Amino acid sequence: MRRLWTILLMAALTACSSGGEVLPTAAVPAGAAPSAPEDVATGLSVPWGIAFLPGGDALVTERDSARLLRVSPAGQVRRIGTIEGVAADGEGGLMGVAVKDQQIFLYHTAAEDNRIVRYRLLGDALTDRQLLVQGIPKGGIHNGGRLAFGPDGFLYATTGETGDRELAQQRDSLGGKILRMTMDGAPAPGNPFGTLVYSYGHRNVQGLAWDTAGRLYASEFGANSFDEVNRIEPGANYGWPVVEGRGDDQRFVNPILTWSTDEASPSGMAYADGSLWVGALRGARLWQVPLGDDGSAGRPVAHYTGRYGRIRAVTATPDGALWIGTSNQDGRGSPREGDDRIMTVTP
Repeated sequence: MRRLWTILLMAALTACSSGGEVLPTAAVPAGAAPSAPEDVATGLSVPWGIAFLPGGDALVTERDSARLLRVSPAGQVRRIGTIEGVAADGEGGLMGVAVKDQQIFLYHTAAEDNRIVRYRLLGDALTDRQLLVQGIPKGGIHNGGRLAFGPDGFLYATTGETGDRELAQQRDSLGGKILRMTMDGAPAPGNPFGTLVYSYGHRNVQGLAWDTAGRLYASEFGANSFDEVNRIEPGANYGWPVVEGRGDDQRFVNPILTWSTDEASPSGMAYADGSLWVGALRGARLWQVPLGDDGSAGRPVAHYTGRYGRIRAVTATPDGALWIGTSNQDGRGSPREGDDRIMTVTP
């Protein structure tokens, strides 16, 4: 027994020294390192969201320009359109994008709020605009913005508390939440409160991903101490602003992993090859978080630290690779020649 506790203690110290705080029982190997990134497209302006079309091309949003781009795996870039009603300011603008059945779903900041809209894509033309959700709080910071379809077929959206911390704990507010809805923007059947709200107590979630068992994970910006990866359960409260990082408070769900804020500021996230892959803005790296069979987080591994600057978008391709997008033109980065760029990586 004494030897077992020694092994667990050494595992915990090793995990913390790698930049991530995990439970000492989560000794999951990371596997081989990913390939060196290769450019797919360069000269973009703050690419925020990436979603793949059935034919293999991707739709890419530019936060500040409000342009929706179509990018082929060979690097051809075409402008589909400039999305109407986008009010790009601070951390707001044209953000998340999701695709289902030739319908395009977009999350954007408008003059008074954040909104989710739907279009139909015919060739390279956007038609049949529909406003699905409005009244999501907006601010100069913490607008959330990620969209993704879950394995249950419903659309999930992340929202921020816009700097108004108490919104995260108010279940009747759409701020500081993860939302779950039908393709028409109605609360999905089985939502825990009969509203759009799926989970709450979030500061600013910008990443969503599901593993092969259908478990949902979210990456979340902390304030001064801890960024987080959380495993999301319906109706659960993740603690903000009462708790940042692990609180061990029975009212709230602990994260499965935390980083110090200078190591991460996590944004986009994808699941591939047994790991979560998380883009770090302030941390300027791609984090790999191996997952155990039970959904626990192993020791995180940093890749490409400082090499490409701020990483915002991370999306799995249909063939199991990753596309990652930099965010060095967003006013907080140091642009390099060719920025911003989308790169491809093989896990």
